[in-house]
Amino acid sequence: MRIDPAGWPFVLGGVAVALLSWLTGGPLFGALFGVLTLFFLFFFRDPERRHHADDSAVISPADGRVMVAGDPTGTPPPGTCRQITIFLSPLDVHVNRMPVSGRVTSVKYHPGRFLPAYRADAGDLNEYTEVTIDHDGLPVVVRQIVGILARRIVCRVREGDVVQAGARFGVMKFGSRMDVFLPAGSTIHTQVGAKVKGGVTAIATLPPRH
Repeated sequence: MRIDPAGWPFVLGGVAVALLSWLTGGPLFGALFGVLTLFFLFFFRDPERRHHADDSAVISPADGRVMVAGDPTGTPPPGTCRQITIFLSPLDVHVNRMPVSGRVTSVKYHPGRFLPAYRADAGDLNEYTEVTIDHDGLPVVVRQIVGILARRIVCRVREGDVVQAGARFGVMKFGSRMDVFLPAGSTIHTQVGAKVKGGVTAIATLPPRH
């Protein structure tokens, strides 16, 4: 199983602490920190994913449970009017994937608070990174939003990058949410409470270009 590069400092640090605890405190303490190291390996796992959707499909950017599927709950980015929000628990894969193919036109960091990610206002008030992708003239925006536990966003794309739907582009540590904003005319294929899989589940279809 591949481990996201952001996870290796946690994994190696956990191994070092587990060994030190074993030597200084005995097997019990070593085992406790060993379990923590196993959790880091589990949390930062990065499985291979494939999808078979066509080019107009919007692919889920993360594993998790759908919280919003319809009208925006806050202030949507310009050019968008539909929102899909996915909540990631600490047990979900936290590697983030591109929802559509296209060219990255903007990457913005927004400082903010650390409210619980499931709150409706967390999408506007919490710290987040916002990535805008131009898909054949249609804007699609994805936000990596922190929560109480997630205090670190890793975003590995830059303005001007050409990306593919389902491709890895970042990770969040440790429990968070992702918002996807779509243009008018998009058809949503998921619903509140549904479980989705990053890089696999088609959550919407973009409108045809005229």
